[in-house]
Amino acid sequence: MNAIQHEADFCVVGGGMGGLCAALSAARHGVKTVLMHDRPVLGGNASSECRVHICGADRHGSKPHFRETGILEELRLENLARNPNKNFSVWDTVLYEAARFQPNLTLLLNCSCLEAEMGGADIRSVTGWQLTTQTRHTVAAKIFADCSGDGILAPLTGADFRMGREARSEYGESIAPEVADNRTMGMTCLFQSREYPTPQPYEPPRWARRFDSCDEIPYGAAHSRWWEMGYWYVELGGEDHSIHDTERLRDELLAIALGVWDHIKNRCPQAREKTANWALEWLQFLPAKRESRRFMGDHVLTQGDIESEGRFADIAAYGGWSMDDHHPAGFRAVQLGKPATIFHPTPPIYGIPYRCLYSRNIGNLMFAGRNASCTHAAMSATRVMGTCCSMGQAVGTAAAMSVARGCNPRDIGGHMDELQQKLLADDCYLPWTLQRMPELTHCARLTASRGDPEPVRDGIGRQVGDNPHCWISRPGDWIAYEFDSSQFVNRATLVLDSAMDRIIAMSSHQKDNQLTRLPDSMPKRFRIEGLIGGKWQTIRAFDANRQRLVRLPISREVSGLRYVLEETWGEADSRLYAFYVE
Repeated sequence: MNAIQHEADFCVVGGGMGGLCAALSAARHGVKTVLMHDRPVLGGNASSECRVHICGADRHGSKPHFRETGILEELRLENLARNPNKNFSVWDTVLYEAARFQPNLTLLLNCSCLEAEMGGADIRSVTGWQLTTQTRHTVAAKIFADCSGDGILAPLTGADFRMGREARSEYGESIAPEVADNRTMGMTCLFQSREYPTPQPYEPPRWARRFDSCDEIPYGAAHSRWWEMGYWYVELGGEDHSIHDTERLRDELLAIALGVWDHIKNRCPQAREKTANWALEWLQFLPAKRESRRFMGDHVLTQGDIESEGRFADIAAYGGWSMDDHHPAGFRAVQLGKPATIFHPTPPIYGIPYRCLYSRNIGNLMFAGRNASCTHAAMSATRVMGTCCSMGQAVGTAAAMSVARGCNPRDIGGHMDELQQKLLADDCYLPWTLQRMPELTHCARLTASRGDPEPVRDGIGRQVGDNPHCWISRPGDWIAYEFDSSQFVNRATLVLDSAMDRIIAMSSHQKDNQLTRLPDSMPKRFRIEGLIGGKWQTIRAFDANRQRLVRLPISREVSGLRYVLEETWGEADSRLYAFYVE
């Protein structure tokens, strides 16, 4: 049997969106990182195996300017540049490339974590079995993060965790049941269909469920829309064990999904004629899960925390999705006369504290995603993948700080200002938290060819409320810093216009309001000029920019630095949210 030993600073188990962001963030902050993932593609529920769109704080664009930036924004923008046809396999390659070619990051795909070696209350190593190579990979590291969704390191390490719903009285949660139970939200199998120029008859397999009446399907005749991508309420598992019963539940979900398609094609009076030329193109064989194990951290996020906006001193991530609590019966809830889900209201945005992202009893264990330290009620909001990415980037950045200091993740709680500033500098958003601008930026004179340039150094990199926090420019406009004397500038940073009021999340459900190319407001061509010998000279020029966060190495003495917009990807106006020098 082949066996390979890896020595790392940081090991992430689980390459869904949260784990991917954690691994990329840590590696970019200079620590040797290993990402162990049990599937052939990255992205988890967002991959081509499940094809779930990444929901987040902007709630499908209904709350403009709230969406998650940082690494997730970078990946989405790269996808817009490469993937105008919204192909999930192309999206797979975007994620694969980001991890596979990231310095300091070793990627182990098709590798299922199955063992952990402990040293007291710390993890020494984890071991995974790589199916494709029949190799055991053992990773020894200083810090570990479980981003596996199902929380595999909980039973392997003895980390405190919980499954099911808390009693209403335990945390004073009004939406919790009176009595605690083991019920969870379920898992879903979607399908994808395609329209052809000729009629496409459908004969279901003999094992498919049969639904003669629309009343047998949640939300009545709502299935007469959105048949292109299936239905989230083809969901089961909340009344079973959402880990151990997965294979049996998958079988039942496939039968239901094909039965729903049969109903749409052959039995539904509202949909039969509309779908005459439509045929199934894809069926989801890996169920997309919502809930299983939740680790216990130094803080357990609750319904009350979310409803009070989560204004924690140690805020490290944020959410904005509602408390979207799916009925444990899932698809069967219709038989009980119950809604398949209840969207309990929340504030537009709420903070998630750092104390929810590391274990309370395993010293070097962190986590991000749906397995973070939350009650069932709070997790119904924080489980969506945009929020998981926000948590994941925080975990990776904090892990890098832990490695640099030779301390455990809990100790980073004493350095929250540094963690928050690192996240803000990486274009993450932390509500109610200002980014501190470098001293060189503060002391310089700031002028522009038009308008008020001051918002580019106010420490807020997006519109908040009615305040755009930006300088608006058109091709030919410039904004400049000038210094009293020649200064050595290490680098300049720009936060550009990526259309924060539009939808860039790839989805097969959304149509006309979803961008399928780079935003027209994004700067395409621009240059950075240095004031050298009394003249502005071009230092760097960009011809086909596709990113919101742009860091530019300068590494020379100049008397000033200015940004000149030459061309956007289509719109007349473009916002500049930040421009600073250090």
